[in-house]
Amino acid sequence: MSKNKGAKGKAAKGKQLASDRRQVNYKLVLSDTCKVCKTPCARGMRYLASMQQPGAVGKGVPCILTKTYG
Repeated sequence: MSKNKGAKGKAAKGKQLASDRRQVNYKLVLSDTCKVCKTPCARGMRYLASMQQPGAVGKGVPCILTKTYG
């Protein structure tokens, strides 16, 4: 007698293919946008603090408030 008696005829849940998943996109924002943000996040505040240093060069930080699905 087999221990997996009922498992043989059950259908397995199919995994979602990588091509079927929704891609999440974030806008890149600069430190001046983070400075005036109404809902500051830890990532933005950390970026703002690093841009306050003399000679700092930044290309922006992904803003979680601008999440879109494409």
